[in-house]
Amino acid sequence: MHFVFRSSNNDPSGLIRDFKKHTTKKVIEAIVENSRESRKEWLLWMFEKTGKEKGNVSTYQFWQHHNKPIELWSDKVIQQKIDYIHANPIESGFVTDPIDWKYSSARNYQDDETILKIDSDGVLLGLSK
Repeated sequence: MHFVFRSSNNDPSGLIRDFKKHTTKKVIEAIVENSRESRKEWLLWMFEKTGKEKGNVSTYQFWQHHNKPIELWSDKVIQQKIDYIHANPIESGFVTDPIDWKYSSARNYQDDETILKIDSDGVLLGLSK
């Protein structure tokens, strides 16, 4: 997963930590509560097995522990990284146009906020269901 963000309280590490904690909880809940998820037992077993291999994880390991943050020091570099993120689904052969990738902010650049809500500063406000 790649994303561009700014920490409003100058704590990017805390923001990443909180993001990972929140999304892990929501993904695990979605797996557990979805009666139609045919891979439920296997997914939970894999997350639990990986968590046991890491000393600081109590139950499930969903995210990798390492991050590769890159400081974005200019508008040109920010745009370069956003273009890279938008091109990933094309490079992987999933779509031919970045706006066709459901959870891409490329849609927002085409004034389509049906999935992602992003403010004028490029801050993600939330996901639509």
